[in-house]
Amino acid sequence: MDLTTRPPRSPRTRLGGFVILPRMLDKGRAQLEGKNGEYHFNCPLDEHFIKFAGIDPEALLTELKAGKGDGEILEWIAAYSKNKPTELEIMAWSSWQEARVPASVENREYMHEAQKKIAPLRGDISGWFDLLDVDDFVTFGGKA
Repeated sequence: MDLTTRPPRSPRTRLGGFVILPRMLDKGRAQLEGKNGEYHFNCPLDEHFIKFAGIDPEALLTELKAGKGDGEILEWIAAYSKNKPTELEIMAWSSWQEARVPASVENREYMHEAQKKIAPLRGDISGWFDLLDVDDFVTFGGKA
């Protein structure tokens, strides 16, 4: 996984119903290889997943270091999650995360400034996932 040449998976991509998780795994694998570029494992976005799933990010990184694939990581999460979310809880949480918008004035200002830099003419960017997707696209040569 080389995140200096391409972005991680979209935060919308799901694994076991969880949004954020595939992106987090990509960043963790890249970090272990020293090829994470501007991306950070266990960033504030990842922390939403960590808290919801009830797992230790360092333990997850250890599992990635062992070379486990996505399916094996999902099994590990099911076994070691402190929260043991149900399928319905995962679905509701993932839907909420996908629709989440900046709640504070400070976060809204941050999002507006970021959008001005990367996609000033786009009127369809309202949530965090929208911003991340367009930022990844533009960062690797796309035109917003």
